[in-house]
Amino acid sequence: MIRNLPSIVECDSLQATFQWVTLEEGPRCLVATCTIGERDPTSLQFIDWDEIKTFKTEKRRNEHLSARWLLEEALNEWGDIDCSQLMISRTEERAPYLQAIQGLWIQPKLPSLSISHSEHLACVALIEHGWTVGIDAEPLARPPKPTVYDMMAKGEELAHLQSGELDALWAWTAKEAVQKAARLGMHLNPRDIVVSNVNSGNKIPIENSIFQLNNLSNDDYQITLAWGLDSQPIRTPEDDLLDATRTAMNSGEDWTVGCSTVRNNG
Repeated sequence: MIRNLPSIVECDSLQATFQWVTLEEGPRCLVATCTIGERDPTSLQFIDWDEIKTFKTEKRRNEHLSARWLLEEALNEWGDIDCSQLMISRTEERAPYLQAIQGLWIQPKLPSLSISHSEHLACVALIEHGWTVGIDAEPLARPPKPTVYDMMAKGEELAHLQSGELDALWAWTAKEAVQKAARLGMHLNPRDIVVSNVNSGNKIPIENSIFQLNNLSNDDYQITLAWGLDSQPIRTPEDDLLDATRTAMNSGEDWTVGCSTVRNNG
């Protein structure tokens, strides 16, 4: 369900639309979309120049830059976040997440994020700290072909796809969104993600998590959101060191950190 009318932010050739999504268990969730276009990377906050150099086509470059611009706009809409203090990192499975720039030694409660782009549309989803989110979008005019159904599903679910009882595009985007929310990508076999029809109250168990689905489609795109409690929060080395320092300080005992921070009460 969408809360409030979409708000719009324009900047040069790009226009961002924001939708606050009301979720069943109440976490704060924002979905932002924009049309993919050209963007000057020097004007953007979340840029990895090494990654940009790997892009072989202008299309892929524009997808990446539009999504990074959209993420910054979404975080501004989210509020109480200083983007200049943040960077995007990735897990071993390539799932993106926000963290403080290395060396700042801060632990802000940052939202989890997911990014998608397809054809002419870029999407960003944010959900409050303690939850995880995935989003996927595909053009309504380009549903999966029946020849790929057995790569998507097996057993009864496959039979429902083949008979038309289960909408293939909904199933495809739902599985992609769950892969992203679980932060596993293609390490999670889509055949192991079993979905039902759009209005069937999908709750999908994956390992120790249960993911729910929301249909956010518009006239041109099937947009699917997956979300759930974050059962395996991402931790950085800075998180571990800061927590260890805090524990030592609270213990009342002598403590040291690294080679330059020393306290001795003796």
